[in-house]
Amino acid sequence: MSADELLPQQRHRLILERLLAEGRVIAVDLARELEVSHDTIRRDLREMAAAGQCRRVYGGALPTAPDHGSLSQRRAQAPARKAALACAAVALVERGQVLFLDAGSTNIAIAEALPRDYGLTVATNAPAIAALLAVRDDIELIVIGGRVDPHVGASLGSGAIRDAAAIASDVYFLGICGADARAGISALDYEDAQFKRAVAAASRAVVAVATDDKLGTAAPYTVWPAEGVRALVIEHGGDAAEAEAFAGLGVRVLRAGPPDDHAKPSNDRARTPRAEPGD
Repeated sequence: MSADELLPQQRHRLILERLLAEGRVIAVDLARELEVSHDTIRRDLREMAAAGQCRRVYGGALPTAPDHGSLSQRRAQAPARKAALACAAVALVERGQVLFLDAGSTNIAIAEALPRDYGLTVATNAPAIAALLAVRDDIELIVIGGRVDPHVGASLGSGAIRDAAAIASDVYFLGICGADARAGISALDYEDAQFKRAVAAASRAVVAVATDDKLGTAAPYTVWPAEGVRALVIEHGGDAAEAEAFAGLGVRVLRAGPPDDHAKPSNDRARTPRAEPGD
């Protein structure tokens, strides 16, 4: 059977195989390779996106950002890897800064790793993070209230957005669902994405911290452009091509140490993220 005689299901399978192997597909390349029209490929990608097999982006498609369940479920997944990411992330923190941590299991790990006696102010809309930091007398804690979404693990809605937008944080640790150099930072929940956009717009620096399964993927709701991220913290073995793509946009890329080799940074190692390529 020639390429132009392939059934839609067969094309979908070939496209999915290419997507999984290469991390993204470009519509014009697929049309040329499968000897079909660009419109046919666009229709294929629309159908695959509707079935949850990919996420359409300009010019092609990306793997769908993973949904690992509720916050309580996510907290139990890969704790050592998230602790290693947190260790690298908190090295960007300076004394006296105002930080914003929204909901997410990796951000919980960051809250646990925050250096002591730094005179930090931390704002959060995540009850789990607030509970962790409320017992620390060296941190001034600001809790954003409102209706708590149990799946996201955060206070969301118009009231929460209004209160959060009034806080000009020095560093916003942005909890992410998908991160791609072209598609940007994205979220699975519409209200969560709205909240994150408001916080990012009010913050002086946005830092994204990504586990390997989120790097090079896209979720339904765009939060922030990749070039608007000051620093991206990725795992020790994070995808080199994706890291290079972010660095090419002027994003500072930091790699965490191996999961069994993370240590809380000493006070004299903490530093503010700078917009420079690579690490």
